[in-house]
Amino acid sequence: MQFYKTYFTDKNFLISFWGGLILLITSLFVRFFISGYVNNLPDTPVADLILSNIRVYDVSGIFVYGSVLLLITGVFASLRRINCLPFMMKSVGLFTLIRSLFVILTHISAFPTHIVINSSFFNKVVFTGIFTGNDLFFSGHTGLPFLLALIFWEYDKNLRTIFLGFSILFAIVVILGHIHYSIDVLSAFFITYGIFHICRFLFKKEWELFLQK
Repeated sequence: MQFYKTYFTDKNFLISFWGGLILLITSLFVRFFISGYVNNLPDTPVADLILSNIRVYDVSGIFVYGSVLLLITGVFASLRRINCLPFMMKSVGLFTLIRSLFVILTHISAFPTHIVINSSFFNKVVFTGIFTGNDLFFSGHTGLPFLLALIFWEYDKNLRTIFLGFSILFAIVVILGHIHYSIDVLSAFFITYGIFHICRFLFKKEWELFLQK
């Protein structure tokens, strides 16, 4: 508790914390509206070298509940060391905004044989673009855990391994379920790597705070 009190009574930390939270919430609203926009466009599917040559597998359970587990793990990791939160929130927020920009520029519908998430809870409109939709490029399920792995790469090697495992797992799952095109998955690693270094440059103060023991 003393650890939390130290940071939440520090003015500079609070400015970074609330700035990160505002950026994160704003990015989620942007993602929601852009996902709704692209889902209403007259998109068409395209051929894919890998998806066209493998059958579709029902990986909906791993896809959905793996996402929930990733969220829980991310929250737990940030709450363990509260000084991580500002940089994590700002990085995830910028990641979401950049991905939203890519999505709005790329109007392609899902591969014809993709699995459909049948859940009375996760099919609700609030989850548009997370478990359903045509916001495909690039794969957020692959990129987001990879971003978290990069953030914790030197800071906590156990978390690095966990988040890298999530990223590889989701990369395989979205291909097997034909949820994403192979280019969505492959590009996610390269684009996310670039986003991480942009975040380190833009949010230098938060990154230095993150590195504090």
